[in-house]
Amino acid sequence: MELQSKATSYFGFSDYKHTTIFLKQQNNYTMQDFVKNILTDLKVDLSQEFDRNFERKAFFTDDWKQDTKFPNHKGSLMQRSGKLRRSLRAKENGNNIDFTSNMPYADIHNTGGKIVVTARMKRFFWAMYRKSSGAVVYSVKKRQALKNKRNTRLTAEAEKWKSLALKEVGSTITIDKRQFIGFDHPEVHKIIRETINHNFKDIEKQIKNQFKQK
Repeated sequence: MELQSKATSYFGFSDYKHTTIFLKQQNNYTMQDFVKNILTDLKVDLSQEFDRNFERKAFFTDDWKQDTKFPNHKGSLMQRSGKLRRSLRAKENGNNIDFTSNMPYADIHNTGGKIVVTARMKRFFWAMYRKSSGAVVYSVKKRQALKNKRNTRLTAEAEKWKSLALKEVGSTITIDKRQFIGFDHPEVHKIIRETINHNFKDIEKQIKNQFKQK
């Protein structure tokens, strides 16, 4: 399932009558151009902040639930390969900005929820179990696994994969919400306000300069 999230056009440009009048007076610059500049700035600013959520391990100030199912010194489950983070794309679509990912698990991580176990998933879980358990280092002399942090982590991870692999087809797995994209957050609203205000100030400067020339 493709992740889709949009910044909707609720910017209220029509409320700024002096700016609208000024723009109408410009032969080579329209309100549509003005809106496009704001959307372009927002696309860049929001893309950077959504990307940083992977470093924060949080949706801005809302921390992700700690990943206890698969302990790993390399980071959370969502960060190990970096594919999800690199898959995020932003595109202007009319008066919207669409943020998407082609990773099939993007939406379930962003929103949380339940997934149904399939036979294909079970095969993947068994493969990950074998990979984790096979990486454990053994002492030839003592004929047992070495007692170190790496082996402890790999053993715990292997057991978690095994527990998933043993689930029946048709049963469900709960995926905790670890949001990285969205627009219902004070920090996002702040970025939108600041970007709009910055663009309006640029227009106001042009208005003042126009009056000075007269």
